[in-house]
Amino acid sequence: MMPLLIAGADSTSARRRAREALQAVGLAERWLHRPAELSGGEAQRVAVARALAPAPELVLADEPSGNLDQHSAGGLHDLLANLAREQGQTFVVVTHNDRLAARADRVMLLEAGRLRAST
Repeated sequence: MMPLLIAGADSTSARRRAREALQAVGLAERWLHRPAELSGGEAQRVAVARALAPAPELVLADEPSGNLDQHSAGGLHDLLANLAREQGQTFVVVTHNDRLAARADRVMLLEAGRLRAST
């Protein structure tokens, strides 16, 4: 809820949007849990939900599925692709995950700090 409250949303709409974001990353049932009660993968999905809750036009993500199991990572990849397609959000993602990169509209490869290729 915090990014939404900082942006000026009222508490009712901030709570609703935060719960929707948690549901989108598969954590609706963890709504009342404290950070120490979450696994590393769950905490990572909460971070993604926190970034997505205000529905920004641009999301910068560094290894958003790096600590997730294959099933959770696939769900997150689907979510990002759907948001890009249906909501028009733009995602700039740094990843070593070939499956996630394959879903991108454009892929840029860096090697030894230099741009090697762009597709």
